[in-house]
Amino acid sequence: MIRDTADFERWFAERCAAHSFRVEQVPLDELDGWRTDPETGNLHHRTGRFFSVEGLRITATGPVARSWAQPVIRQTEHGVLGILLQRHEGVPHVLLQAKTEPGNINAVQLSPTVQATVSNYTRVHRGSAVRYLEHFLRPRPGTVRYDALQSEQGSWFLAKRNRNMIVELPPEQAVDVHDDYCWVPLPVLPDLLRVPHLVNMDTRTVLAGLPRPGPPPRKGAPGKPLHTWTDLQHHLTRSKLRHRVERCVVPLREADGWHREDGEIRRDDGRFFRIIGVEVSASSREVTSWAQPMLAPASQGVVAFLSKEIGGVRHLLVQVRYEAGTADVCELAPTVQCAPGNLPVSGPRPPFLDTVLQAPTERVLFDTVHSEEGGRFHHAANRYVVVEAAGLPLDVPETHMWVSVDQLTRAAQLGGMVNVEARCLLTCVHTLPGHGQEAMT
Repeated sequence: MIRDTADFERWFAERCAAHSFRVEQVPLDELDGWRTDPETGNLHHRTGRFFSVEGLRITATGPVARSWAQPVIRQTEHGVLGILLQRHEGVPHVLLQAKTEPGNINAVQLSPTVQATVSNYTRVHRGSAVRYLEHFLRPRPGTVRYDALQSEQGSWFLAKRNRNMIVELPPEQAVDVHDDYCWVPLPVLPDLLRVPHLVNMDTRTVLAGLPRPGPPPRKGAPGKPLHTWTDLQHHLTRSKLRHRVERCVVPLREADGWHREDGEIRRDDGRFFRIIGVEVSASSREVTSWAQPMLAPASQGVVAFLSKEIGGVRHLLVQVRYEAGTADVCELAPTVQCAPGNLPVSGPRPPFLDTVLQAPTERVLFDTVHSEEGGRFHHAANRYVVVEAAGLPLDVPETHMWVSVDQLTRAAQLGGMVNVEARCLLTCVHTLPGHGQEAMT
């Protein structure tokens, strides 16, 4: 049983040493099991399952009108991202896995108890069964603590959603724990979340739905958020109506500004991302070798919240963000979400980006580089930052809104309101004093 960070570090080092893992980039034309449609240029698996890479044309109207085309990952089936929760000696623990993914920067990261697509757990790949899956497909009555269909990266996926779940087992229920899994005490997680490329994206997004008490208001303060819950709903709904995003799936070869060369698909100017092919061998996976396309970002991004106490209540500044593949036009997103390397040399910069990048050290509450989903993205990473913004005025651009940590947590638990980057950073926010840390202790 792991009791502290030192115990975890010993266990994780053992699991990393036990894993044999190799990833090699190969031309897209040489991917075993994948084919390029001669008419469309789309990439498909020979089974018609898993996912495909297709073209998408987008026209956005509203305050900012623009249009573009791009490759997009189309994965219509919903996967399961599930975490088992159980109290040991009165302390809540979560069952997490040391798992290899082809896109992980450091190969092995800490993943949920279950992280599998329908194609995975129905064993289209003819691999071994997914462990602990029965707890999420057939949970016992009264054990589900969180269950929501949640979006993933809207810039790279077309309307992709996964089922995020937390299931609590009674303390007396015995669980056969495989060597690659361990019960991690919740009080240890704040330390782990500050280690770069350790806690994977899927774990962070599920933990955002962890039932938790909100931080108590400061003594003598009114303890009310700046805006009501209805105000927040109105702000998001109004934003959806003010903007129209027309999407049209097109043949990949018709994605203007993109071309296929040297065995990969890239943008003419080299910005944003490439589609590459990889061959993988992994001793610890349900299937020990496979090949697949992956999306490889051109640069590291910045995902940041500005944080401010208002009326004795801790607030975060969110924005309403529109992305190519978002299922319902837009979602609540972090204050800043961009890849500075993709920005044009001249032209306007995203609101508050420089506030985050130029923040003095003493105002930076959280700052860690985390990886994004390693099953589809190759070496994708964002700098996750929380900055104290005590001097920032309450008046903000109409694209942004101050919401309390409790309000954003509630929105994240409902599904379909908060994007994956904000949920991942919200999990980190909950480890900070005065931001809901009580649930992690």
